[in-house]
Amino acid sequence: MLRFHRVNQLRGACVRLLSEQPQKAARWETAAEGEYLAEPEYPEIRDLTFKARKQRDAAEWHEEIRQVPTVEEKLIKINMPRYYGYKVIDFNDNKTPYNALPLTQHYTRTVMEERVPAATKEPKVGAEAKEDDLFKSVREDAIEALEFAHDCHRHLSQLPTSTPLDAIATEQQLTQIVVEQLNRSLLQALSAAYPHLSELEVDYNPRHEAFWAVGGVDPPKNVVKSKEGRDWQKDDAKDSVDRLVQYTGSPYLSLRHRFQLAPWKTPQESENLELSKQLPRFKKDARTLGYSTKHQHSINVPGYWPSPNGQNFGVLSFQSRAHLQLRPESYGERDLQEALDAQAIKASYAWLLAQANYNGFNTYNELTYPMNTQTVITNGREWSFYEYQLNTLLLHGNNEAVNPRVNFCRGTTPLPLYGEISPQGKCVDFNDAALRKLIAFYANAPSVQRSGKELQPFVAQRALDYEDFEQRDFIDKTVKHLASKRPRHLELPETYLWEKLYKIDNKTRSMEAKRRFYDLDINPWQRTLDQHEKEYVPKAVRPGGRKNREGRFKKTYYP
Repeated sequence: MLRFHRVNQLRGACVRLLSEQPQKAARWETAAEGEYLAEPEYPEIRDLTFKARKQRDAAEWHEEIRQVPTVEEKLIKINMPRYYGYKVIDFNDNKTPYNALPLTQHYTRTVMEERVPAATKEPKVGAEAKEDDLFKSVREDAIEALEFAHDCHRHLSQLPTSTPLDAIATEQQLTQIVVEQLNRSLLQALSAAYPHLSELEVDYNPRHEAFWAVGGVDPPKNVVKSKEGRDWQKDDAKDSVDRLVQYTGSPYLSLRHRFQLAPWKTPQESENLELSKQLPRFKKDARTLGYSTKHQHSINVPGYWPSPNGQNFGVLSFQSRAHLQLRPESYGERDLQEALDAQAIKASYAWLLAQANYNGFNTYNELTYPMNTQTVITNGREWSFYEYQLNTLLLHGNNEAVNPRVNFCRGTTPLPLYGEISPQGKCVDFNDAALRKLIAFYANAPSVQRSGKELQPFVAQRALDYEDFEQRDFIDKTVKHLASKRPRHLELPETYLWEKLYKIDNKTRSMEAKRRFYDLDINPWQRTLDQHEKEYVPKAVRPGGRKNREGRFKKTYYP
């Protein structure tokens, strides 16, 4: 019986095999028809060199940042590679070294147009303009605001409890009062004629910070020496590297609106490869000019937190020039003007970049539409007026050579608003030309309104839309903790001098236990943002009861 059963099994298998032959043949013919083409298509041959692999890894990381759904998570994603922060060049609004304009233009990819010469006298106007009631009322209010500001400053300096201030602090205090009073008087006088002024959001001493990467900089000597010591990196030892920049500033006052200012450069003018090649190239380290470096996280704050329906676009900001008192007179008038231009470029670029970050763009994901702002640099008496248009954010890698887009800045030379304040507290030699220029900045109405998809093409949703409360809370706290610049719970491990001498440079303690991070071949700077102990959840509030050991630690929601 066993033999007959085995024969029946083999017979059934043969029948099934023969019945499947026509079907398999038909499938093979169909596959063959789709597999063979008239012209062969070969897969892409990938460059497997170290440099090419690094470039592909960077491009993949930039794409990961673009795919992150929310603005807040994008801000976290950029900080993920470094637990202790990046090494950045410290750009700020209280230091402008000698000959800083070429470096500033290179680091912001900005074309500085010819400056409009300042007029020291009132320009000739027609009879109708002279009789303009609006300008007359604004002029009277402005003069009254200037006189009141100086009286207030004099009163503050004479208080018994006041402490003596140095020249820089004195100028900043006076300018702060002047700017606030002029802004108040202009908004009151012009709001009826220009309705958009009643919709402005006014920020006093806001926090402006921005982070970006710049390419085309010569590598440090230690990097060159390290690469030259490896045969497979010798050829790339002197290739340019990227530098990370962090700007920190606090203007006297800034104005924001829910619409954007209209651009003053066309797309054809903004995309000009030949013009981009004429930009200054500063390949030396920024520290050669006097800038310093520090370690901190990537921070982008335009003076407010992300808000989908708020006044998210900057219209006008007032910057200080008090630090220019420290510049020696030997630098000359030309360098003083270039320092003002460099400060205007830095402040304008950083403010617009921070606003772009809140719309889903960043230094690795290109801007899809232009952004504009206006900047005033003043000490209360002399006023410099600038306009800036941001067209591109891609400055890293080889974008220095291949990116056809450039940013534009145009401005005036310092224009005195008045001659002096007399001992009786009256304004002398008031300059109508400066006031007209200031009124023109206020009268420039934001008119560009974009749809949600056009405004934020790389943002899929809002963090507030997440259903999980813990996830929303974690993202909010993480973003604000990074922006607070608080030091880490555990400081960066330190290598003591005796360890450098006896254990690293000279192996004289071979019998000592290897417990230090350098003994274990651990690089603290390579620690990522999510490499930390999770927050413990007490048993009394633990979800699932006191016996639930799986919920001992809070979940993390890093992108």
